[in-house]
Amino acid sequence: MYLRSTAFWVMTGLLAAPAGAAGPLQVTAKVLTEQKTRAADGSVRVALVPARRVVPGDRVVFVLGYRNTGSQPIGNIVLDNPVPAAIAYRGPSQSSAAPDVSVDGKTYGPLATLRVRLADGATRAAAPDDVTSVRWRLANTVPAGAQGQLSFQAVLK
Repeated sequence: MYLRSTAFWVMTGLLAAPAGAAGPLQVTAKVLTEQKTRAADGSVRVALVPARRVVPGDRVVFVLGYRNTGSQPIGNIVLDNPVPAAIAYRGPSQSSAAPDVSVDGKTYGPLATLRVRLADGATRAAAPDDVTSVRWRLANTVPAGAQGQLSFQAVLK
C-alpha cells in the first residue's frame, strides 16, 4: 500500500492512493510543539501540544499514526515523511524507532552512512540539517485493529 499527502508518504507496495483515503490502513499526521509551564513550586513542565504558531528555533515533533481498520493483517508497510525546507531534522523521538533518512530523496539509510554531493563534485558527510525525508519500514505485519505511531524531532529554521 502506498499513500501520500503533503505531510507524508505511506508505502506497502500494493496500492497507490492519497493518505487518508478509504482503506484498511488509516494514517494520520500531526505536528506538535513543546509548551512549557511553570508550576507554583518553580518546576517547569513540558507538554507536547498541537503546533499553532512556531517561530525560528522552536522545537517541533512530527507524529505519524497508523491503524489497521481492516479484518486482515497488513505487511510490508513503509511510512515516509518529507521534511519541509523550513524544518531542520534533529532525530527520532525518544519513544520512536529510529528512521532511515535521505538527503536526496533517493537513497535512505542511517545518517552516518549518507554523503552530500557538493557543487564541485566532491562529497561530505551528511548532517541533520541535510535531511530531506525520513522513512520507517515496519518490521512486522500490523494485525487487524492494531495501531501505532512513529515520530521525529525537528527545529524550525
